[in-house]
Amino acid sequence: MTIPNWITFSRLLGIPFLLYGLYNPTPQARWVCLGIFLIAALTDWLDGYLARKLNQISDLGKFLDPLVDKLLVLAPLLVLIELGKVPAWGVFLILGRELAIAGWRVNKTTITGANIWGKLKTVSQIIAIALLIAPLSPVWQIPTQISFWVSVALTLISGGIYLLPENPARNLNDNAKST
Repeated sequence: MTIPNWITFSRLLGIPFLLYGLYNPTPQARWVCLGIFLIAALTDWLDGYLARKLNQISDLGKFLDPLVDKLLVLAPLLVLIELGKVPAWGVFLILGRELAIAGWRVNKTTITGANIWGKLKTVSQIIAIALLIAPLSPVWQIPTQISFWVSVALTLISGGIYLLPENPARNLNDNAKST
């Protein structure tokens, strides 16, 4: 286990505290939850930075990092469904995309890192969840909901791009030759 992989794994430790705190409706508890969530989200950047800087990019890290990202995003979203902050079908779209990509990756011989769309998806999800967790005034309700739906859209777009063939022209030529 490399240092970046330990940092990735440590992100999991904050999730139980985050989930427990989200059920406490006080503003203080929500601010603490926001801090836990943002620290965990920042470690996502830190582990990637250190992996590149220390030349410790590994297949374990390429597998573990997106898995922990999914848990960090989906765990609070499930509680936010229960609290009535987001609709279940929006979270279902995110979960469906994540399961589809995970299933697709199982058949790959090499694990690739996230592309720019995957990174945009992750950042948009972090922003949306942070806004949903924070005890903000009602004036923030519409911007918060917009950020959630933008994250859902980017999640679906990034999934579609991830599943597209790497070289569509080559695949079209291969299909034409086989007919």
